Amino acid sequence: MLIGVPKETKTQEYRVGLVPASVRELILHGHKVLVETNAGGGIGFDDKAYKAAGAGIAKDAAEVFAKADMIVKVKEPQARECKMLRKGQLLFTYLHLAPDPEQTQGLIKSGCTAIAYEHVAGRRARRGPGARRRHRWRRIGDSRRAHGHRHGGESHGHRPFHRPAARAG
Repeated sequence: MLIGVPKETKTQEYRVGLVPASVRELILHGHKVLVETNAGGGIGFDDKAYKAAGAGIAKDAAEVFAKADMIVKVKEPQARECKMLRKGQLLFTYLHLAPDPEQTQGLIKSGCTAIAYEHVAGRRARRGPGARRRHRWRRIGDSRRAHGHRHGGESHGHRPFHRPAARAG
């Protein structure tokens, strides 16, 4: 499978769908990865790091969307990205569909299969009240670590992300 990683286009979003270590892992499992040029620049990964991990570098998002069987992003697709999605293509990202009917319609119109990170649970996911919320925050914590959010929550001088306080009971 050819997995595509476009640069995030949402304002103030510096993360990237896959870091070089993840790219290397996917390639070791027989996949190919195509990363948009400078996609990881916001968190300190240049194109050389992705090439060293085995990824190809695309000149722009249009090339990534046109060639990839699966798109991996951090944030929900913006309107122009929804227009580049196609039937049979997989999209794996956070999706916030309830407050954004335009995004929902764009995804439906594209014919892609969209999988939301926040609704994927592993075999060991806990059941019961709040299980989905607990699992989601654990996954977000893993994502923050994978995307360079360390040393007190800061990543290369960017604003730290804050996790809401846990609720009692």
